[in-house]
Formats: sequence, structure tokens, C-alpha cells
Amino acid sequence: MIGSTMNLAIAMRALQVNKLRSILTMLGIVIGVAAVIAMMAIGGGAQKRLQEQIASLGSNLLIIIPGSIIQAGTRLGFGNAQTLTEADARAILMEIPEVAIAASMTRSNAQVVFGNTNWSTTINGVYNDFFEAREWSLADGRFFDQGEITRFGKVAIVGKTVASQLFGEDDPIGQVVRIRGIPFEIIGLVESKGQSSQGQDQDDIIFVPLTTGRNRLFGEPRGRIARVGTIMIKAQDGVDTQYVEERITELLRQRHRIRPTMENDFQVRNLTEILKTQEAASRVMSLLLAAIASVSLLVGGIGIMNIMLVSVTERTREIGLRLAVGARSKDIMMQFLVEAMTLATLGGAIGVLIGILISAVVAWIADWNISLSIFSIILAVGFSAAIGIFFGYYPAKTAAKMQPIAALRYE
Repeated sequence: MIGSTMNLAIAMRALQVNKLRSILTMLGIVIGVAAVIAMMAIGGGAQKRLQEQIASLGSNLLIIIPGSIIQAGTRLGFGNAQTLTEADARAILMEIPEVAIAASMTRSNAQVVFGNTNWSTTINGVYNDFFEAREWSLADGRFFDQGEITRFGKVAIVGKTVASQLFGEDDPIGQVVRIRGIPFEIIGLVESKGQSSQGQDQDDIIFVPLTTGRNRLFGEPRGRIARVGTIMIKAQDGVDTQYVEERITELLRQRHRIRPTMENDFQVRNLTEILKTQEAASRVMSLLLAAIASVSLLVGGIGIMNIMLVSVTERTREIGLRLAVGARSKDIMMQFLVEAMTLATLGGAIGVLIGILISAVVAWIADWNISLSIFSIILAVGFSAAIGIFFGYYPAKTAAKMQPIAALRYE
């Protein structure tokens, strides 16, 4: 313990002899560690944001949307055909054991009016199983009751953005709004979900009973009363959603009497897999950026080796004198290793502080969340110390192998 303390004191005195050279030597380590810390913090923030989006979406989710149609010789995009029904949703739930929920949904955009205030938003016709599939709880109020569903009740559940735009700080529960001229009573307020992975505000929404939406708002003919715009599927926990997707595709092709040579008149989107792929891509990109930033650490390590070799040459007579008065080779080696490690560790500590500062500035300017763990800081400082040992070993070994007589005669 005493020897280690003495070596550290000698190392600090040696570094203070030429402060400018010591600072310039540490610069490569400082830049490298700061870059690694900043990249890890920014990349960690991106991964955390994706994880929050996955959580807000719900787990094990798939969405089935209608296929495309041809109109006046032009192929329109997915969702324009009317090929899905509530019967399809019931069949999926009954015939595929791996499916926990199959929630039917239809939607449209409309202007919502409250007093002298109005707001354009998305109106979703759903049953209560939709909220269960999305793992979407209420902040206040209640869900639809069976009577409101069967009798086309004029009731609505609103998102926080709609509530804020229409009612400000007032309680929305019990208020009456007009949607396409029809009065609806607000019975519930859903918890905030934030932005989706596409940047859409998930709280800018109003829910009405699916039966009410079809028969009172969306103007669909009664002959198509069972048609739906989307079917939201929640798979059982622990089930491979890819397998569920294949089973759904097979079942719907049978129900819609699609021949083997024909294209599907629907599309199944595995949202969980899509977001997991984005998260994996974000993780790989973060690691790639950190790896690129780590090149600066390598350059800094080479700088330490270079300066330590110069220091060994300059202090040859000192080394010879210490060997002549009884110092052992391993004592000389330890002294120079401690000097190299001190340079690298100090540079690493300064680099961590600068990296945290850069991350905070980026977060403030770009309004971007960052995620910095204690583990990454410890890893960065530890890695910089390891670089000091690795690149300081050769100069230290060179100093330890010197012969006392030759070192004392060195001019």
C-alpha cells in the first residue's frame, strides 16, 4: 500500500514537471471518452424512447387492415377496400388458440364542437376489448356499458389532447360535445400514450361505441353493418407473433375464398416485430457510433506510449541512479506504469465530465431524451485506465531493462 502511494506521488510529480505535455497527452483520451459517453447517452435515449413506444402500443400486437382496390384504373393503397368483418374477428378469436383478443375497429376524421371551441380529430368506433388489447387504462370515468353498445349510445371516451383542446383545465367527464352535429356525452378520459413510432399523437383521439360509429357517424349502409376498418389482434403471452400472423393469414384466405394464385385482400402487420426491429437497428447504430468514437481512445493510447518513451529517454540517468541505489527492475516498471495509468485515468475522468456536458447540451438543443447509466461511466473510466496500462507497458518494460552503468553514462 505504501509502495503504491509512493509510486502515485512520484507519478504526479513527474507529470507536473511538464504540465503542457501532460495535458496534450491526455487530450486524445479526453476526446475519446467524451465521444463514447455522448454516443452511448444519445443512443441509450433513442432505445429508451423506442421501448416506451413499444410499451404504449401494447404487447404482442398485430393489426389486420383491408386490402387495396382498383378505381378508374388506379390501384389505391391498403385500407381502401371493405373486406373485413366482425365475423372475421370472431372466427380468429375462436379458431386460433394463440389469440387472446380480436378487437374490431372503424375510424373517421371529424370536427368536434364544444361551445365556441372546435377541434379536428380522429373518431374511433371500438368495443371495450380494444382498450384491453392496447393495454389502455382510464385516467377518469368509465368504459362503455353493454346497453350503450347495443342501443347505439351517444357516449364518448376522449384522449388527453382532445380534452385539453376542448375543455382546457376543466373536467371533461359529463360534458357534451357535438360530432357531425350529433351530441355525445363524455364518459371517460384515457391515460396518455404519447407519440407513436411514426410521431403521431396517440392522445388526439375520441372513442365511441363501434355500433354508434357505424350507424350514426360514419354513414355506412346497413347492408354492410358488420364491416370493420381494422382488426386489432393481441396474441397470448409467450407466443411467437410470427406464427400467429401465419395462422391468421391462412384462416382469412379460407374465409374470403382466395384462390392460391390470388393476392390477399387484407394485410397483417406485426407491430411488435416492426418496433423490435427498429430497436435492434437503433442498438446496432449506437454500438457502431461508440465503436467509431473509440478510435479516439486508440489514438490517445498511442500518444501515451509515444510520450512515455520520450519520458524514459529523458530520465535515463534518473533511472540509472535509482537502480544503482537499490531499486529493483519491477519498481522502475511499476513507476512508469503508474504514470501512464494516471495520465489515462485523469483523461478518462475529464472525458466523462465533458461527455455528460455534451449529452446535456444535445438534449437541451434538440429536445432529445438521453439515457446515461453509471455502468457506462465506470466502463469508460476503467477502459481508459486499461489503455494506460496496455500502452504504457512497453515504455515501462524498456525502462526496467536498463543497465545501471549504461544509464548513468547516458548523455
